Amino acid sequence: MTPSTVPVSFEFFPPNTPEGLTKLRETRRLLAQLEPEFFSVTFGAGGSTRDKSLGVVDEIATEGHAVAPHLSCVGATRDGIAELLEHWRGRGVRRLVALRGDLPSGMVDAGEFRYASDLVAFVRERTGDWFRIEVAAYPEVHPQAASADADLEAFVHKVRAGADAAITQYFFNADAYFSFVEAARARGVTVPIVPGIMPIMNYTQLARFSDACGAEIPRWIRMRLSGFGDDVESLRAFGHDVVTALCARLLEGGAPGLHFYTLNQPGPSRAIWQALAR
Repeated sequence: MTPSTVPVSFEFFPPNTPEGLTKLRETRRLLAQLEPEFFSVTFGAGGSTRDKSLGVVDEIATEGHAVAPHLSCVGATRDGIAELLEHWRGRGVRRLVALRGDLPSGMVDAGEFRYASDLVAFVRERTGDWFRIEVAAYPEVHPQAASADADLEAFVHKVRAGADAAITQYFFNADAYFSFVEAARARGVTVPIVPGIMPIMNYTQLARFSDACGAEIPRWIRMRLSGFGDDVESLRAFGHDVVTALCARLLEGGAPGLHFYTLNQPGPSRAIWQALAR
């Protein structure tokens, strides 16, 4: 599979300000030029960004782009989820990313869904095959999982509940991805497992994200990034080379596409994709 034929998708988060919304529109305009398969929009813990997420999803759908809203079930009710599903169906949305999600700080009620597999089953029960459902996968193991095997089994349950495909947490070790895919295939999983890609733009931010979600930054990459100090240009040039090489290896190894965590920044993801297409 060559980069020109590889499906690509881009993730956004709902901005908090009018300026952020204006910037996101320009980000979408630039990334739409790469003809992505879809855009996805995150949904805050416990639905905390629900209204902002709905607004961004509706706007993207109105623009005529395929969009996959994130659907987080922790802290949610069946009626609330059903309402969202009907809203999106009414907007012609045909994809979604079904997640367990995290409880907001201070919230103790996990809601009516315990696992993402419960959410996937509920979506299928309510809407049949209307939605193409993407679920999360963790090549380096979910940070709350009891073991790697337990984490893999949870993933298998989500697929069996009706998921069409998976998007992984980002990683920088291609072997972790290939090992996970091999293990999933051995359990009978046949759906596409698309690597999630995080461009490197800021070392402090990346380290914080990675520590929170269990994504390992290899020591040699950490050392190089920390050594750049305030030299942002050199850090981003190094990050571009590292992530572009990772993507090339993933595609050469048979990855069925790439999903970029853009952080609402068009430049880094766009540059990586264009470098792969050369």
